[in-house]
Amino acid sequence: HVQLVESGGDSVQTGESLRLSCVLSGASISTTCMAWFRQSPEKEREGVAACVWGTCPYSSESVRGRFTISLDNDKHILYLQMNSLKDEDTAVYYCAAGSAASPTLSASAFPYWGQGTQVTVS
Repeated sequence: HVQLVESGGDSVQTGESLRLSCVLSGASISTTCMAWFRQSPEKEREGVAACVWGTCPYSSESVRGRFTISLDNDKHILYLQMNSLKDEDTAVYYCAAGSAASPTLSASAFPYWGQGTQVTVS
């Protein structure tokens, strides 16, 4: 069965960088739509960036230019490189996987979710 395990969350200061990782098992990362979402207590879950069929063309406007999503197809790992972090990036970050044929940041398209990793920026 499909499993997702995130890591890399931490507490950092404004302007610093972090890299999140998500290990996928039970499916092929090159044929799976994968994405990063985030959720803070005062906001709804927000799609951050998505990959599909081995490419990662899609990110939300709120992180474009600061965050980069990428795949390591050999290691089955999804990454999220986060630079120039802001206070408003504070959230629990989730990795998600699904079978969508095109990149999407609609949470309903992803049946599989990781447990989340906390990112705190202050």
